[in-house]
Amino acid sequence: MVITQRRKLGRSGLEVSPLCFGGNVFGWTIDESTSFDILDNFIAAGGNFIDTADVYSKWVPGNQGGESETILGKWLTNRGHRDQVVIATKVGNDMGVKGKGLSRQHIQQAVEDSLQRLQTDYIDLYLSHIDDESTPLEETLETYAELIRQGKVRTIGASNYSAQRLLQALEISRQYSYPPYHCLQPRYNLYDRDGYEQDLQQVCLEHLIGVFSYSSLCSGFLSGKYRSEKDLSISLRGSSVKRYLNPRGLRILKAIDQVAKTYNSTPTQVSLAWLIANPTITAPIVSATRVEQLNDIIKAVNLKLDQDAIDLLSKASSSNT
Repeated sequence: MVITQRRKLGRSGLEVSPLCFGGNVFGWTIDESTSFDILDNFIAAGGNFIDTADVYSKWVPGNQGGESETILGKWLTNRGHRDQVVIATKVGNDMGVKGKGLSRQHIQQAVEDSLQRLQTDYIDLYLSHIDDESTPLEETLETYAELIRQGKVRTIGASNYSAQRLLQALEISRQYSYPPYHCLQPRYNLYDRDGYEQDLQQVCLEHLIGVFSYSSLCSGFLSGKYRSEKDLSISLRGSSVKRYLNPRGLRILKAIDQVAKTYNSTPTQVSLAWLIANPTITAPIVSATRVEQLNDIIKAVNLKLDQDAIDLLSKASSSNT
């Protein structure tokens, strides 16, 4: 199947596919050659939205950060797809000797490093990866305004911000006529719901902020491949899945299985279709380490759940039941 749909990412002016490919796997769980194959297939299937960050994948022994951007940059140059894709990358996480945070000095150096690794003249969407309360929001937003004026960044967004801090940033942008955060990247999935739904969702609705959620499948838990502790050893991400193996997590899997059977689909497709059906979610972020996984994921775009299925999943995954 081919993705033909495009969605407006808030008021950013960017139009993206309803799935975003997460580049955290580049240089971590897949090598350069496999990354190229996955990206080729994602583009061939109609995807155009790719997410990365300067810190990916610093956590791998021997890595320094920037490995994901470097692989993506090589692919962009090799394939010549730059004008066909929307590239999101992020700044602010701890880069070791290169520092961290959202100060003017750090952002100015970090954006040059990212542009060099990505082998491009501009970043479509530049995000504050993590809030930095030690730097005034005015300084951060003024720096982004300069980058946009210089043509190095098209639009900006935030990740891992609280509703209160996001509202403060929006108000400062209004006061000083700085470009506002047009999108948000929160953790959100069938298991991790409260952090987004309690406050952030309403802020995004009221301010027309585009949302592309990360951890869309709970590191693979919602794909159904981890159902007991003995399954945790099947992948590098297994250790991060353990916290989902509890009565609520298993109840969610049972509901996903029920819906998947009804629609003759897979747990992965059902979990993503639930996110895509949320009118505040522009595009869930997804990752794959094999083309076969990617093909399964892409079919979620055409899986239209009815209200009964959505309600079943929402009830089973509620933290209040």
